[in-house]
Amino acid sequence: MILKNVEKKESNAAAMTVTVEPGEFEKALQSVYLKNKKDIYIPGFRKGKAPRQVIEGMYGKEVFYEEAFDTLAPDAFTFGLEESELKIVGRPSIGDFGVEDDNSVRFVFNLTTYPEVTLGDYKGLHAVKKSEKVGEEAVDAEIEAVRKRNARMVDVERAAETGDTVDIDFTGYLEGEPFEGGSAEGHSLELGSGSFVPGFEEQLVGMSAGEEKDINITFPEDYAENLAGKDVVFHVVCNEVSAPEYPELDDEFAKDVSEFDTFAEYRESVKSGLQEGMDKSSDAAFRDAVIRKACENMTVDIPPVMVEDKVDDFLRNFASQYGMYDPDMTREQLMRLFGMNEESLNISMRPAAQAQVETEILLEAVAEAEGLDPDQAAIDAYCEKSAEDMGAKPEDLKNYFDEDFLKNEARRQMAMDLIIDSAVADEPSEEEERAEEAPASEEGSAE
Repeated sequence: MILKNVEKKESNAAAMTVTVEPGEFEKALQSVYLKNKKDIYIPGFRKGKAPRQVIEGMYGKEVFYEEAFDTLAPDAFTFGLEESELKIVGRPSIGDFGVEDDNSVRFVFNLTTYPEVTLGDYKGLHAVKKSEKVGEEAVDAEIEAVRKRNARMVDVERAAETGDTVDIDFTGYLEGEPFEGGSAEGHSLELGSGSFVPGFEEQLVGMSAGEEKDINITFPEDYAENLAGKDVVFHVVCNEVSAPEYPELDDEFAKDVSEFDTFAEYRESVKSGLQEGMDKSSDAAFRDAVIRKACENMTVDIPPVMVEDKVDDFLRNFASQYGMYDPDMTREQLMRLFGMNEESLNISMRPAAQAQVETEILLEAVAEAEGLDPDQAAIDAYCEKSAEDMGAKPEDLKNYFDEDFLKNEARRQMAMDLIIDSAVADEPSEEEERAEEAPASEEGSAE
């Protein structure tokens, strides 16, 4: 095989021409003939015994060409890629092919090459880093949420209030007749949960155990077709009314919900956990801001196919998380799975895909510029950290991914650490702090 040339085009497109020599083409033709001759019948010969020349004479010399081309193309592409040392992205395609006068075969492969990158400043970058402290109100809110989750329901001898849970029997009537799906017995419903059609729960407030009541409801226009916009009547029987009983915030509560013996210790652990989460969030925001600046400082023309491939990765990952992924699924099928269209992709996925591709290109370029080459200790450290983040074991990653992948990811991590470790954290300006506080203030005044 011979690499004829690589023609660079606009937007990282390229055309790579590879010639397969006559001898290799002849071997491929003979191999295809031997594979298929058992199924070929030629008058005057037993099935599978006709010589190749006779078959070609009857059906034309090109009879075995197409399958021979299919056989030769992968090796020709691999050869050309190795000889040219091109780094490509996306999926290549065959733009042209054919047999030359000397009986050699010409393949022209259309490729998209990895973009050229010119790094700008990526060390010593400045970004704002907030250093917030957890307030007592946040601790109270977290503990109250745990307290509510540990409430028990007790029957009450009073009229139902919003927040109570009622046990009801109900039957729905449309034009005086019960309608399908409109009846239930012993149904438990939290008043104020919004789980029923609008107007239903509100009319149960004030009912007591043993009371019956007719409730008039108009279904929304976007409801099920047979009920949309219809006026119905629900006959409701209230069997029980129960209310949450919350535990006291004392040492016994702390023992029940945590590993601590006293409420004071438990409260301090909640505060520490919230502070740790806040610090991690601040670190992540700082890291993202620094990487964004480094990306903005570099010059690169990103091929659209890299972004589209990343969008496909996102879709496949989402489907896998929900146990719905099939390797044969197309993008269109994955989009339908999540009720998405091109417009929603533009809003929810493409910006994130663009940002991730930019980050990966940046880290590759920095790793190359700095000559980063992770040793086994660095690879092990990367596996430890990644496994911790995913709730897995380092061995799981090493068994699932090959060594080259893990080494490259560790290399990117080294590049990330180099950029972040050299970055300078700035305090927020008064104007930035006011901008952060404004939404909360406005929300409070609206209430």
